[in-house]
Amino acid sequence: MELRTLQYFVVLAEELHFGRAAERLLIAQPSLSYTIKELERELGVALLQRDRRSVSLTDAGRTVLVEARRTLEQSERVRTVAEQFRSGQAGRLQVGFEATGAGAIGPKVQARFARQYPDVHIIPRRFDWGAETEALRQGAVDVAYVWLPAQIEGLRMEIITQEPRMVAMAQHHLLANRKEIHIMDLADEPLMWTKRAPRVWVDWWAVNPRPDGREPIWGPTNDNVEEMLEQVAAGVAVCIAPTSMSTSYARPNLVWRPIIDIDPLRIAIAWRENDINPLIERFVATVRTVAVELQSSHE
Repeated sequence: MELRTLQYFVVLAEELHFGRAAERLLIAQPSLSYTIKELERELGVALLQRDRRSVSLTDAGRTVLVEARRTLEQSERVRTVAEQFRSGQAGRLQVGFEATGAGAIGPKVQARFARQYPDVHIIPRRFDWGAETEALRQGAVDVAYVWLPAQIEGLRMEIITQEPRMVAMAQHHLLANRKEIHIMDLADEPLMWTKRAPRVWVDWWAVNPRPDGREPIWGPTNDNVEEMLEQVAAGVAVCIAPTSMSTSYARPNLVWRPIIDIDPLRIAIAWRENDINPLIERFVATVRTVAVELQSSHE
């Protein structure tokens, strides 16, 4: 089976007309018909139902179409990677992140990298609640800004910055008038959390156990930042988040206050252990440089 054959099938499945498909492919219609018949013979199933008036996909054809598209997309990825290795100057780089990513570092890195390598297309990919590491392991992204703690097996990483953690609460909350919060001030407050993240990740963000050994009061669960803040704004619970979220997700019905007696969030840049893509090396180098510059500017 050749990629060309799968391409012919995908185009025909989109057009459901041999004449139009042949025109798109710039081939003769008999050649297209022969190729599709050979594909059906090779697979041992009918992919299309044909009569004099119409062409439609069989159940097998619809299923094969999904896999054919996926295979063609992956073949394009292979070509892209080859081009990246050939030139080290062009291609695309998918960057994973969660919520606010690396805070102020992320936008500065992307802007500088774009100036240095204008032929590299950077594609930001957002994930929720610790899912960026698994996406990196599976190849869905090339590099990722990772919030620690995280499951980093098979990955290399460098810590690039840290952010104090804050609590978000409804504007009318009893603690909203305080300038600073201690973690035990939240002992009786329901806390937003998620079932989508590893338990160690959930416990770290929740500061579980609390200094007195007790668990937090677990409030509603959520699947993403927007759901979380919607419930916080309604006064259902509070949430703990990094400082950058207090500006990126500022809302008039939310109040953000620093929690002064818990560890800050550490943020790392991570990539696959055995990935020697030169674009990744260049991107990580840019991240290092920008991180050092920002740190120096704050000292």
